[in-house]
Formats: sequence, structure tokens, C-alpha cells
Amino acid sequence: AFLTGHTTGPSLNNDKLYKFAYSAEVYVDRVKASLQKSAGYRISSGVDVNLLWRNPDNDDDQLVKITIKDVQVENVNERPAAKNIFTGKSTERIIGKDYLEALQRPIVVELVRGKVKTFYSYQNEPGFTQNIKRGLASLFQLQLHSGSSREVDISGKCNTTYHVRQDQVTKIKDLDSCEIERKRFTSHNRILDVGTKGTSATVYVLEDSFIKSIKAEENFVFVLNYRRKTGAKIVSKQRLELKSVQAGMGLIAAKQVAGVIKTLDPNYVAMPLEAEPVKSECKKCPSLSEHWQSIREHMHPDKLSKPEAAKSFLSFIQNIRKATKEEILKIIRSENKEFLPQVVDAVTSAQTPESLEAVLEFLDFKDASTFILQERFLYACGFASHPSEMLLKSLIEKFKEDVASEEIRETLVIVMGALIRKLCDREGCKLPAVVEAKRLILNRLEKATKDDNVQMYLLALKNALLPEAIPALLKYAESGEGPISSLAATALQRYDPSFLTKEVKETMNRIYHQTRRVHEKTVRTTAAAIILNSNPSYMEVKNILLSIGELPMEMNKYMLSMIQDILHFEMPSSKTVQQVLKDMRAHNYDRFSKMGSSSAYTGYITRGPDVSSTYSLDILYSGSGILRRSNMNIHVFDRNTELHAIQVVIEAQGLESIIAATPDEGEENLDSFAGMSAILFDFQLRPVTFFQGYGDLMSKMLSATGDPMNVVKGLVLLTDFLQEIQLQSGPTASAEFMGGLAIDISGGMEFSLWYRESKTNVKNRVAIFIAGNTEVDSFFVKTGMETTLEAETSLDFISTVQFSQYPFLVCMQMDRVDSPFRTHMTKYESLPSGRRYTARRGKAATLAGNEYPLHQENSNMCKKVFGAKSDSAGSWF
Repeated sequence: AFLTGHTTGPSLNNDKLYKFAYSAEVYVDRVKASLQKSAGYRISSGVDVNLLWRNPDNDDDQLVKITIKDVQVENVNERPAAKNIFTGKSTERIIGKDYLEALQRPIVVELVRGKVKTFYSYQNEPGFTQNIKRGLASLFQLQLHSGSSREVDISGKCNTTYHVRQDQVTKIKDLDSCEIERKRFTSHNRILDVGTKGTSATVYVLEDSFIKSIKAEENFVFVLNYRRKTGAKIVSKQRLELKSVQAGMGLIAAKQVAGVIKTLDPNYVAMPLEAEPVKSECKKCPSLSEHWQSIREHMHPDKLSKPEAAKSFLSFIQNIRKATKEEILKIIRSENKEFLPQVVDAVTSAQTPESLEAVLEFLDFKDASTFILQERFLYACGFASHPSEMLLKSLIEKFKEDVASEEIRETLVIVMGALIRKLCDREGCKLPAVVEAKRLILNRLEKATKDDNVQMYLLALKNALLPEAIPALLKYAESGEGPISSLAATALQRYDPSFLTKEVKETMNRIYHQTRRVHEKTVRTTAAAIILNSNPSYMEVKNILLSIGELPMEMNKYMLSMIQDILHFEMPSSKTVQQVLKDMRAHNYDRFSKMGSSSAYTGYITRGPDVSSTYSLDILYSGSGILRRSNMNIHVFDRNTELHAIQVVIEAQGLESIIAATPDEGEENLDSFAGMSAILFDFQLRPVTFFQGYGDLMSKMLSATGDPMNVVKGLVLLTDFLQEIQLQSGPTASAEFMGGLAIDISGGMEFSLWYRESKTNVKNRVAIFIAGNTEVDSFFVKTGMETTLEAETSLDFISTVQFSQYPFLVCMQMDRVDSPFRTHMTKYESLPSGRRYTARRGKAATLAGNEYPLHQENSNMCKKVFGAKSDSAGSWF
């Protein structure tokens, strides 16, 4: 039977019919679950294989006919009849008569040196049955010597490695290397994304140089990076076993393959071996309008910080992604002003060409009355999970046209900065739209003369984080006035320390030590933070420590707190700081006993195996007891990546005249101002002004209601992951994970001259909903698993200052309310007829509320503040 010299691939004998038993199984379940309880199904059949032709000039060139027979479909695991969707149904009824006939029509494969050179089938067959046959044909592809090659099979063109040991061959396919057209997108930040892993191995057992048995297995695992308990796996197995060898038909005599095919059946056509895309249509799915009506009530503005709002938002996005521009416009045009902002959030977050065209056709940037909708559209663009070049191009065009509102014009540029960064992170820095946007921002910044314009372009650069923008930021940090200088310094603070060159550190040292000119405290403390966070030298740390004692009083206290925080939280520079503190000139009682109320503190919110999160609060006062800056940050990080989840900064200046106090050095001529700036998921939003100028302050003090100002309110698409997978056995699988955030951040700053007290309050109300659906779609049966997770919480940051005495009393509080947390999992199998099997599990818990600890001094001060308060609960202002 073994042909001399035939060593490169499997060899069939003439005039023989090889009868095999074949099965293909799929399982879907949680990552660590055993396969015995998984959802899934098995397709089993007989397979007849016979040799049609062998090239007379080359034994290694063979034409083989493969026929599928006696198809059966069943559950992959034993299940009682009541829970079995296939009970009482014949294969013909499950698959459909036409499909079954198509599946059992033979295919012909040309094997050259063990590899499939050509795959012949019938042209007008359904894609799904063709893919099952391609999956079977791919199994016959093997080589009989160890080594690696790029091979085309049903999965596309993949790197494949063979290990040969006597009569056993193991084939390992690197699934990440496969080139095949499949839909796939991921979230911008790794922490918010889904981790994936795919493996494929096939083991061949040979006898007489032909296949005795084949076992193939593919595993796909998906886990949420920020909660690895939430995930899914798909396992696909194929098995082919030789049952008997019988007498078969003789070979067809011909010189060429074409002649054999023509003799056999002229309807055969050569087709690609890689799978063709197949998507089963949804027959009973509601239209976009019907779906919107069913979820609309959950999208009311008053319900926006509830998990149900985030859940509805995600399902709406999924349906918008399947909709036409006309269907989307119909909803936008018919909705009222209460619900429209939420519709705009969802339509923009869908990120399809149709949804972008629809929203741009609807919005008129020349009309200032639709300001809210324009802002919501732009913010949703800034949070885009996988923005396209087309989106950035559209924003550049809008910016060049007339924009009625100056604030929208500013937001447009800020969002362009965020999109530049996201596209550059995905190796799109050389895309024409990105190049144009970078040039536009940098050139216009250079020519800008008005402070407002300079700030607008600096905010864009704060989002873009371009290495080439660093020289411009240094110039404005060192020579700009007040807010501009501060903004440029905080933009530099956002860069990864690896970008902060010697020149950056020299400039920051000049600003901090005021070697060229006097700078405001806010800029100097930012410069110090940049130095201390970017691998500072011994001398840099020593000079900062030696300066404490020579600074304005509150800045002394703030810098001391910053140094103590570095030590207590063991930040990267803590080792250098400890070395410097061994020197008594830097570390002595005189320096470390400075009075004041300013402070900096960092602590953990959570420390977990997947991700950890930290909060930091720092607060800087002027010598007169009035707030200069309060800064609240929440960072989330894993071993490799960091995400700036939230930053809320409240800044105030020039308020000393209200309480007849003396301003600090270098701050004598500052205009009265208070405002708030926020970063949300690495995206700097447009700052909000509470008041600007003394007149504005007095009118707001007289008319103020004490209500907090809204900084951001809306729905944000956080996690957005889709991967379509071609299984080796033929079906298409997909994993989709979406995470939506309903958020409401507001902040306020209040004065009571009567009680000589000021108060800032930042309220963060958030609800999150995560939905994962992992599914294998075999046209006549679907199986999969849905996972959901929902939580809601509220985080309040309040700082109260009493300046009726000196030193004044400051109390900071950071509170989180009780947070309900729920998870659900549903495994299912379903037939197009509607027959469905489901298995559900759920879990609910409450994360107890918490007042986050700050330093001991703060706790002592809070006791005094609330002890001293008698009935000062009258109205503010």
C-alpha cells in the first residue's frame, strides 16, 4: 500500500472506499466551567472518501472525493427530553430539506504534497453548508515532516507548525496570525477592553501512510480585563475515525485535473478553501423604532444614573449599528427635547458610517439653540471606543465652517485632540485627517493672540498628548499668564514620564524655583509634581526639600504633604526622597513642622487581582484661607496600563477682596474667578466657569440658589468589543462585550460671609451595566451564553473651610454610598422555530458604603469643624 518515494502527504489506495465516522461539537460556557454542563450541540455523520485520480507524473498530486452521509444533530451533553430542543425532530426538520441535500452533495479536493491545492463544490449552495464541507476538507491537509509553513484552510492563511513522531502528526495553528476578513473592534484603553486567547491543535494518527483518526480542538477564551470573573469560552472539537475500507470505484483516466472534474460533473467549480462570511437573518426582530419605544422610558433625564439607563443605551446602540441612515433620522426627528440628548449619545456611540451621517445631517452647528445636542454629540465623539478617520475629518470640516456657539467651537477642538490621540495609539498618526488636525491645532496655537483661543488649543493638546507639542507647552507653562501657564503645566503632567526630556525637567525646575520670574502657586506645585513623578535626581529632590520653609505658608504645607504622600504611598520617587531625608539640612523639625491647612493624600479604593484603583485628593489654599485649587483623582491600573478614570479640579483666584485679606506674593493682580475642570476616562472635558470677574461674582452671590453646576451628564460607551471567529468545523462564532456608563457629575462652590465659611462639593453619581454575549451560529441552531453585570454608586467629595479664626479649619470628606451589585448568566440553545433551552444563574450583593480615610490631621480638623458648627445650616450666600 505504501508507495515508494511518497513521503510528503497522505496517500489513498486505488479502487478503495474509506468509510469514516465524523463529529463536530461546540461548547459555550464560563471560562473555568467543566464542559459537562455547557450549552452546545453536536453534528455527526458518516464520511465516504475515495481516490478519483492520481497524476501519472506525480504520485503527490491526487484528486479525492469526500461525501457526507447520515447527518444527525443532537445535544452535546446528555439532557432530559424536556430540556432537549432536538427531541422528536428529524434531522431534515432541524436542518431543512434543501440544506440537508446540499450538505450531502460530495465535494472534490485536489491534494498536492498533502496540502489542499483546489476545493471543488457546487456554486449555488448555501454558504453555511459550504463552510461545513470546507471544515471537513481542511482536516485532510497535513504534511509528514516536521516544520512550519503558512497554510490556507477554512480559518484563512495561518502560520502552522507540524510535529511528526512515527505514525503521529500534531498540527498547531497560530490563530492570531490568520488572515481572514472578519469583523473585529476593541476598546481604546486596555483596562476597559477584553483579553482574548485562541488555540488550535490537531492530532493525526496514521496507518499505512493514510489517516486512521483525527482529533482537532480549538479553544477561544474572552475575559473582561477589569473583572476577569466575567468572561466566556468557546470550545470546538472535530473527530474523524476510520471505520472500514471497502472495494470502491476505479480511477478516472485523464491527463489533467480539469478533465476529471468535467467527466465527474461539469457543475463543479473551484472555490476558495477559506470560509465565506455567513450571517443568519433575524426573522422576528423589532424595528429600530419599535425597540426605541420599548426602552424609551428608561432614558428619561431623571433616570440617567440608574443601571437600567445604561442597559437600554447598550441595546439601543446594538440596534442602531444594524440600521440605515433613514431609520436613524426618523427617530431623531420625531423625538422631543427631553429625550433627544440621550438619542444623540447612542447614535454617536454606534460609530457606523450611517449613524455618523444621520447625526451630522440632523445637527446644525450654525444654530445656537441646539447647543445641548451639539455638546452631547461632541462628547460622545470624544469617548468613541474605536473612532474612524471619517469622524475626525467631519469634525475638522465643521470647525472650518460657521459655528454659532463659541463654547461648541472650543469643544470641537478639544474633541479633535482626543481623537488624534486615539487614532495615533492605533498606528493612525500618518492618516491624512490626523496630519491635518495636528497641523491645524499647532499652527493656530502659534498664531493665537486672544487668551481664550490659546486656552482652547492648549486643552486640545492636553488630550492629544503629541510629543511634538511639548516645546509649545513648555513655552506657555513658563511664560504664559495665570490660567494659561497652569493649563500648559497640567497638560505636561499628563504625558508618560518617558516623554519628559531633560529640557522639560529643567523648565519645571526653573518654574518651581522661580529662577526667571515669579509664578503662581498652582503652576509651581504642578511643576514640582512633574519633577517628583518623572524619576527625579537626588539634587532635584534635595532642592525641592530645601525650598520648604522659604515658600508662602500654605505652599510650604502643601509641599510637605506631597513629600509625605510620596513616602506613605511608596511612589516611584520614594527611594530618592528617603535618601535625601538622611541629610539633616533637608530633614529637620523646623522644616517639617510648618503650619497650614493645604494637603495632599493618596489611598486605595480597591486592590484586586485584576485591577486596582486609587484616589488622591489634594487641596491648596491661599494664605487668607480661601481655596486656590482642589483636585480629586481616581486612577485605575493593572500591571501594564493605567486609566485616568476621573479628575475633578475646582480652581479659584482673586477672592481675597471679599474678606478684605491680603493676596499671596505674585497673586496681587489676579481677576476674581472660580471654575471647574474634569477629565473622564482620559478625556479632558471643556472646563466650566462658576464666575469670572468681581461683578459676575457679586451678581451670582446675590442670586445664587446653592444648586451645584452640572459638569457632565450623559451616557458613555466604556467597553466596546466585538470579535467574529471562524470555527474550523464550519460555523461562525462571535463574542461581543459592551459596557455602558450612566454618569452625572456636578460641582459647586459656596460662600457664607455671615458664617465666614466656604464649601466645595463634587457629586459623582454613576451606574454601570456590562453585557457579554458569546454565540455560535450554525444557521439552523444557535448556542451561546449571555452575561450581565450591573452596579450603581455615588461618590461625594466635600471640603468645608471656616475662616472665622486663624489658622482656619478645613475638613475634607470623601464618601461612597451603599452600592448594589448584580450579576446574571444565561446559557441557551435555540432553533429558528423558536424552541429554546435556557439555564440561568444570578447573584446580588451590596458593597457597603464607606468614608474614605484621609490623613489624621484632617480627621482631627473635621471633629473641630462639626463640633464648632452650632446652627449654621442657614442658606448659603
